[in-house]
Amino acid sequence: MTLKPVLFWFRRDLRLRDNPALQACLSSGQPVIPVYILEDQKNASRALGGASRWWLHRSLESLKASLEKCGSALILKQGDPAAVLAALIEETSANGIYWNRRYDKEGIDTDKAVKSTFIEAGIRVETFNGSLLREPWEVKTGSNTHYKVFTPFWKNLKAMGPARQKACAPVTKIPSPNPMPMGVCLEDWSLYPAKPDWAKAFPKQWTPGEKGAHQCLDQFLAGPVNDYDASRNIPNIKGTSKLSPHLAFGEISPLEIWHKALLAIETGANEKECWKFLSEIAWREFSYHLLYFYPRLSEIPLRGAFAHYPWLDDKESLQAWQRGLTGYPMVDAGMRELWQTGWMHNRVRMIAASFLIKHLLVPWQKGEAWFWDTLVDADIASNSASWQWVAGCGADASPYFRIFNPFGQGEKFDADGDYVRRYIPELKKLPNKYIHQPWSAPAEILEKAGIELGRDYPKPIVDHKAARQRALSGYQQVKEIAS
Repeated sequence: MTLKPVLFWFRRDLRLRDNPALQACLSSGQPVIPVYILEDQKNASRALGGASRWWLHRSLESLKASLEKCGSALILKQGDPAAVLAALIEETSANGIYWNRRYDKEGIDTDKAVKSTFIEAGIRVETFNGSLLREPWEVKTGSNTHYKVFTPFWKNLKAMGPARQKACAPVTKIPSPNPMPMGVCLEDWSLYPAKPDWAKAFPKQWTPGEKGAHQCLDQFLAGPVNDYDASRNIPNIKGTSKLSPHLAFGEISPLEIWHKALLAIETGANEKECWKFLSEIAWREFSYHLLYFYPRLSEIPLRGAFAHYPWLDDKESLQAWQRGLTGYPMVDAGMRELWQTGWMHNRVRMIAASFLIKHLLVPWQKGEAWFWDTLVDADIASNSASWQWVAGCGADASPYFRIFNPFGQGEKFDADGDYVRRYIPELKKLPNKYIHQPWSAPAEILEKAGIELGRDYPKPIVDHKAARQRALSGYQQVKEIAS
């Protein structure tokens, strides 16, 4: 008797290694139909941004090739998941669906509806945790509530360890039904944005896909991790893992990162530095913890009083920030790095975000939306939680009075100005002394460097001291409302 097939529904878990839902699917002993659905997003609050669409295209290409090596294929479909899956079940007589869980509200609502529909129809539905070390509801405070501060969350998570002690075995063969259903061509989705020319910019820096993810981790653990705590703050050196886009698309699991980091310690890597690296992985966990309990994390401040902050609807300032034309080199270099590469160094993200929120008084949601569209690692949990942290309105947020000095941060973390010169070539001839404050350079220095402020590079669009005081006044209003 011919066995009926089962469906494996790929989402943001685009890998074959350590994929618990896929492993369970294979354990059924039935033929497997791998499917990826480009979900209709016309009514969704969070359609994929341009950079994410580019990465998704490349990642699906990589996954497709990996599946073919296993004797399988990736079936690409588009539309409402319930309708797509129902059509596949009718076509193939599949009697089961497997997937790894999602934790954003729209994903949860979709998955609940799909699960309920097919269980009622007699179709087996099995779901798993394939993207977190622990489910959001598993890490609790002593009073049995969810955490709102990272440090105790991390201490508890570290003590508990991952829910799964071993990674799933690598998949090398996938039984397929004959015939396999037909899908669309990846090129038909036109995932590449028109501007900027991502296709030319990104391949120099990124290798989307599972293989690239593991290469990235292995290279990091082989050396850079040993100086991680200090090097991670210097944007002009390779001091970070750059795993964020691979994690965002599930090309590598946090469990494999955890185990590989512990193995690196056993084989001679610096233990303190490795644990610091894992604590940064735990920030991603904490962000999903928050997203699960606060579904509107990308829209509403967790601290309600911040809804009354006196924001400015300054479209010109927002546009100057987006284009890297604020007149503050460290901010502008970061925004240009983002536009040119689809990524920005984390230290510079904090500087750029603080400037938008606290110097320009542009609502943090505007910055979060821009990052969502332009980052290859756009992740609704990490992106939203991080912007709220900088704004001072989220969980474990920085004190409201902590306002980054944009040129002071540049002098501290880009002392030689190499990062600024890379992304703002019009300033490359300025001496180090003035590279982060070109407005303070004497006229003869500017002339020698071939710079006329306001023509070759903008004058600062706000005065630092005045902007800082304006931001503090706004935060004082919030403080009075909250008290």
